[in-house]
Amino acid sequence: MKHTLSVTVIIVLVFILSQAIGLFVLAHSIVIQKTPDGMTVISYKETIIGERPDIHGPQTIAYILIALGMGTGLILLIMRFGKVILWKMMYFFAVWMTSGITIGVFVEPGIAMLLALVLAVLKVYKPNVWIHNITELLVYSGIAIIFVPLLDVLWAGILLVLISLYDMFAVWRSKHMVSLAEFQTKSRAFAGILFSYRTKVKRRADKILKKYDKSAREMKTAVLGGGDIAFPMIFAGTVLDSLLSAGFQKSFAFILSMIVPVAVSVFLLLILVKAKKDKFYPAMPFLTAGCFVGYGTLQLILAVL
Repeated sequence: MKHTLSVTVIIVLVFILSQAIGLFVLAHSIVIQKTPDGMTVISYKETIIGERPDIHGPQTIAYILIALGMGTGLILLIMRFGKVILWKMMYFFAVWMTSGITIGVFVEPGIAMLLALVLAVLKVYKPNVWIHNITELLVYSGIAIIFVPLLDVLWAGILLVLISLYDMFAVWRSKHMVSLAEFQTKSRAFAGILFSYRTKVKRRADKILKKYDKSAREMKTAVLGGGDIAFPMIFAGTVLDSLLSAGFQKSFAFILSMIVPVAVSVFLLLILVKAKKDKFYPAMPFLTAGCFVGYGTLQLILAVL
């Protein structure tokens, strides 16, 4: 097992919570209208930072991949020259904007941006486990609000496959994703879920006696990258969209779409249980499999209904 049992359970529960919050926020940002001939039309409220790009499907995927490539390249340059302050500025702005988008679904734009600004300041300058992870729940909901309306289930699934291939290359071949994760963790500005915990460590003499020194403790960090949260959420969001377009009520569509995150959470749990300590693994291929299994399960349920 990669982490202790308690930390593993916490990570999985926080992941499920993030997906539920994301779908809940998406449902509140959706406007459902009926045409005179009885057709259901789905539209999304404008975000507090303006209109979404006028793109869809393959254009959206290209937009995301280009943005991901440029962002990764920029962070690698920042890491190469040791300009942590530049990374923290980018991190601060991203947290502020995406959190503001999420909060803006429920309150006036000015209030939303002010609240998001306070959270971003606390996250960067007064970080602790609660502030960090609570704001992460808002950040990825904001990302989903931007991109879900620009995709459908098919294109979101294609995006998952492409991101999974990239994740495998970035972790197993180039290993730059590992370097980025370590850099972000050390800078105390990690994009994703993060928990620190202490574990027992062995003294040299105890290697022979095979006993643990009860007074010795080693600080370890458990993380789950932001992409591992955001991309399954985007896929689940397109599933919610498709259910609403099919005429399901919001509450029932929400419950049905949660089948996808639940399935993904099972795969996440398997990764954390089977993974070895102090080794990095690309999570997206497994989470993508969970998305597809969850969507297949949903289709079987709909076939019975």
